[in-house]
Amino acid sequence: MLQPTKLYGLLTVIFLMMVSVGQAQDNSYTKRVLETSELDMLFSYYSQDGNNAAVTGGEGTEELTDVTSTIVLRTPLNANDILTVDVGLSAYTSASSSNINPLDGGLNVTPFDASSGESRKDMLVYFNPKYQHNSEDRNKIWSANAYVSSEYDYFSVGIGGSYTRLFNERNTEITLSGNVFMDKWNAIYPIELRDGFFDDRITGNGTYNPMFTEFDKETRNSYSVSLSFSQILSRKLQGALFVDVVSQNGLLSTPFQRIYFSDTEDFFIDDFQLADNVEQLPDSRFKIPFGGRLNYYLNDLMALRTYYRFYWDDWGITSHTANIEVPVKVSDKFLVYPTYRYYTQTAADYFYEKGQVQSNYEFYTSDHDLSQFNAHQYGLGVQYKDIFTQAKILSFGLKTIDLRFSQYDRSDGLNAFIVTLGTTFVGN
Repeated sequence: MLQPTKLYGLLTVIFLMMVSVGQAQDNSYTKRVLETSELDMLFSYYSQDGNNAAVTGGEGTEELTDVTSTIVLRTPLNANDILTVDVGLSAYTSASSSNINPLDGGLNVTPFDASSGESRKDMLVYFNPKYQHNSEDRNKIWSANAYVSSEYDYFSVGIGGSYTRLFNERNTEITLSGNVFMDKWNAIYPIELRDGFFDDRITGNGTYNPMFTEFDKETRNSYSVSLSFSQILSRKLQGALFVDVVSQNGLLSTPFQRIYFSDTEDFFIDDFQLADNVEQLPDSRFKIPFGGRLNYYLNDLMALRTYYRFYWDDWGITSHTANIEVPVKVSDKFLVYPTYRYYTQTAADYFYEKGQVQSNYEFYTSDHDLSQFNAHQYGLGVQYKDIFTQAKILSFGLKTIDLRFSQYDRSDGLNAFIVTLGTTFVGN
């Protein structure tokens, strides 16, 4: 029931950075696009805490833990074609989402404690196959992919594709890609807003009568087009630029995130304030992120990788992301790479702190993910590489092991850490 977008975005960034570190050291040309099958296995443990839960109107526990396992199998179909199958499973426990129904456990009801009901946990499963075709001269690459994911209150299906063209003896690369996602909510509302709710413990002046109507549309569609350009500038310097255009429409509000009005009476059960409504957001959103990368190889022992992204959307958010990574070769088999990422954003036009919304407003949210904040992320990774693939699992030999730890600190008090273990095996 917790939207996984940011969490899985973080996992994806970390996984791709881990893979890129290994790939950057193996640029040898081979006749076949992929000589043999490769198997990536990724495991991560994520934990966060904070006191601004959107489920309870911007105030309350944000404690959450997530365990994710991912398997990616890349298989050469012939000299030019590759089939990739990416399957993942993510199970989490969330004190925040448990308060969709805070009345199913405990003697004193409070937004700062988790309830014991079923809404405290969920599982996401996804399947993401991809087909890639390379031209005989290796200067053109076409790909097509599909995506299916499911969790208790959300189902998503997507398709996409890309075209890559290499020029200038493969020193220049341009990629155009697009994706479409069609999602369906199974809307779950806070317990007090559901039909037939009654509890004789309610306190407040008057009768509890929230201004609430269920959403009449539970679908969400997302469309994106991406253009990237990369260039080898010298023997040691490589740069890339990218721009994305993203359009979303449909139910962009989260049905179980409470809102409290400033111009209505407050009602409570124990210390838990009952919702006046759920967040109301526009049914369309337009996003444009763009940025670039610059990688410089200092010497055989050290490289410098930098990244910057600017983001704008028509909800009023602008953001800046800057990242630096410094891979250091400790030995022929070990690589250490410290990382640092800085992020800052403005608030959405529709964000209000708890209790600052008036009932006559058209759009509003108290989700701190849409507030103004800045964040720091510190990380350290260690990679082991065995070029002889001596360790075996079935017919696959171990190529690399990546272990990474990252700490995330946000200015609104949200803190998180993630430990990621990734392995790559190659077939014999």
